[in-house]
Amino acid sequence: MCGIFGIISSDNNAPTSTYKGLLDIEYRGYDSWGVAFLKDNQFKIEKEIGFLPKDKTFESAEVAVGHTRWATHGGVTELNAHPHTDCDKKIVLVHNGIIENYLSLKKELIGHKLISETDTEIAVHLIEDEYRLTGDLKKAVSNVFKKVDGLNAFVVSNGSQIVAVKKGSPVVAGSAANGSIVASDPNAILPHTNKLLFLEDNDLIEIDKSGIKLFDAHTLLEKDVKYTDVDWKYQGADLADFPHFMLKEIYEQPKVLLALAENASAVTEIAEDIKKAYGTYFVGCGTASYACLTGVYLFSKIAHRHVNFSIGSEFTYIQDYIKKGSLVAAVSQSGETIDVVEPFQIAKRKEATLVAMTNVIGSTLYRMADKKLMLNAGPEKAVAGTKSFTSMVANMILLAYATAGDLKAGVEVLEKSAKEIEKVLEKADEIKALADKLHTSKNIYILGRGLSYPLALEAALKIKEISYIHAEGFAGGELKHGVIALIEKNTPVIVFVPNDETKHAILASAQEVKARGAFVIGIGEEETEVFDYFFRVADTGASSILPMVVFPQLLSYYLTVKLGLNPDKPRNLAKSVVVK
Repeated sequence: MCGIFGIISSDNNAPTSTYKGLLDIEYRGYDSWGVAFLKDNQFKIEKEIGFLPKDKTFESAEVAVGHTRWATHGGVTELNAHPHTDCDKKIVLVHNGIIENYLSLKKELIGHKLISETDTEIAVHLIEDEYRLTGDLKKAVSNVFKKVDGLNAFVVSNGSQIVAVKKGSPVVAGSAANGSIVASDPNAILPHTNKLLFLEDNDLIEIDKSGIKLFDAHTLLEKDVKYTDVDWKYQGADLADFPHFMLKEIYEQPKVLLALAENASAVTEIAEDIKKAYGTYFVGCGTASYACLTGVYLFSKIAHRHVNFSIGSEFTYIQDYIKKGSLVAAVSQSGETIDVVEPFQIAKRKEATLVAMTNVIGSTLYRMADKKLMLNAGPEKAVAGTKSFTSMVANMILLAYATAGDLKAGVEVLEKSAKEIEKVLEKADEIKALADKLHTSKNIYILGRGLSYPLALEAALKIKEISYIHAEGFAGGELKHGVIALIEKNTPVIVFVPNDETKHAILASAQEVKARGAFVIGIGEEETEVFDYFFRVADTGASSILPMVVFPQLLSYYLTVKLGLNPDKPRNLAKSVVVK
């Protein structure tokens, strides 16, 4: 995995269009890239390790397929980068997903020379064999796809056609003035057309100069092509005056909160569904999982109502709770995270009400859901989520207040938080100075209680995912249960101290680590003698987590820049995780 683009072009500019399409979706994260295009009846392939250069030029060609790879099977090498070809370079394939039974399929290959470590190359040689037998590319792809276990998307070309097929991993196609296009992300197609075809699982499309045809991947019975005229705009890369997208997105958070507050009535219907539900479950991964955990505390505190939380990849093991009448809310910036899509599929089979909280219209979760609650955070290009987390938590706040019958109070706390975030951003230089002091640290620990506990988890994630400094978030009450053994002299410990019922207990936790020699960093409204460093964030009630989270966002950013790393594209990470 991660990014796919393919085009049969009427303007003979397919390689350049493919390259630009990959640039439009490079925020998904990748470690190598490649573009294949037809030249003199063979595919010419250009591959490189690392990121796409900004000034690459290509020869002209009518057909091209490209890929940005995030390594799964095989290391980060040029040979492992996609596209992969058959023996004669007459067929190329790019692939998102994992072929779970690749070892058994490999045994079917006779007379082929494999040059990579990937499961993908096995697939292209199997298609090569089938194509020799059938002379029909879509039939060859279908026959191989039926043998494959796992969640996968293939895009294959023989130079005159492109065939794409999917199960689990997203694929979208478009019919444009300059040709027919297939990609893994709508944003890559939107510069060409707003007329999109979203493939469902086990759909297969065949693209040639005449256009796009849709088939059932197993039976090859033709289906009606139903385009969706999407009403959202292409979101290009625009840094404005910022050095990185992450910093730009951190500074956009007040605007995001105010927009959500203005459109707060969007949560009303879902709040009513929560009231009637036989159990409500928030499911997410990574940053989204901490927003879901925040929801548990918010609904308890504001609505006096129990809701459940599960990490997406663990939901399968507690799915027995779900039944008709349950409500399952999947939370995902991209709407494509496979570890959240699968729980949604389980809940759908059990006839639960499905709610998608996502930032991407037309995404898999969006299409599956009975009800949609848009994050409306705007495009988030940096791999590490910042404004998407803020939007997720803000929606949780509005939902909790709406469930309690006091949506107006929810609007007020969001507006108050937006103003406080602006004040935090005005003091960014103070946080930068702290990062300069901490950048040589081997470990950073973060403590919180109550609503500040998921905040501590999110803060730790931000630090480790982009600066690569080891960081851990803990519930303050867990110190005596083993965690305090980690504290040494001058160990940085960040302590979140909101002005709520947790204040005195978390200050006691701060005293405990201080007594063991920790360098204690306090974040809250009131400075005390226990802190070696203090950063003031005014209390905004139940939404205090929102201005407080800006501190670790900026800290992680400045740590990363100080260390000479790219905060937008951390190693080994992808924006949209579409493989298990």
